[in-house]
Amino acid sequence: MLTKKIMSNKGNYLDGVCLIVPKVFEDERGFFYESWNKKDFDKIINTNFLQDNHSKSIKGVLRGLHYQLNPYSQGKLVRCTSGKVFDVAVDLRINSNTYKEWVGVELNEINKFLIWIPKGFAHGFLTLSDKAEVQYKTTENWFKEYEKSIIWNDPTLQIKWPLDQLNGLEPLLSDKDLNANPIKIAENLGFIFK
Repeated sequence: MLTKKIMSNKGNYLDGVCLIVPKVFEDERGFFYESWNKKDFDKIINTNFLQDNHSKSIKGVLRGLHYQLNPYSQGKLVRCTSGKVFDVAVDLRINSNTYKEWVGVELNEINKFLIWIPKGFAHGFLTLSDKAEVQYKTTENWFKEYEKSIIWNDPTLQIKWPLDQLNGLEPLLSDKDLNANPIKIAENLGFIFK
C-alpha cells in the first residue's frame, strides 16, 4: 500500500487528506486487494470505523458536499468499486492554513484508489460513468441533526467539477443538496470547524 498527498486547488497539501494506492494482485482469474487492514491503516490514520456506507448512482448524480458537525464529525475512507467518480474534499477547519481549499481526484474500478478524508472536511462526488458504486467507511455514525451541506457550485470555493464528461447532462442532485448553504452562510451560522 502506497500513500500520496494530494495537491489542493491552491497548490497546497491538505493536512491529513491522502490518496491510498493499494497493492493489487491480478491475473487471468481476476484480482485481489486489501481495501482495509487495521494494522496497516493504523500507521496512516489510526482510527476506528463505526459505519460502512454503499451508494449506487447513475451518470451525472452529484452527492454533497456533506459533513457532520462536532461532536459527531466523521472521517471517511472512500473508494469507487464500480464505474468512476470525481471525488472532492473541502477543508472546513477555520483555523487551518488551507481553509476553504479543496482537492479532487478520480476514483474508479480500474485504479482502485481510496481517499482518506479526516474530520473537519466536507465530502462530495460526481458520477462520471453510466453507473457507479461508492463505498466508504466512517469514524462516526450518521446523525441527521448534525449533518450539514455546502452547495456544490459555491462561487467562493470554485470547485472545478469535470462537467464536460457528462456529455451535456446537468448534475442531478437531491432536494437536500439543491438547498444546501453557500460557505458564507455556513460560516455565519457557525456550521464550520473551529
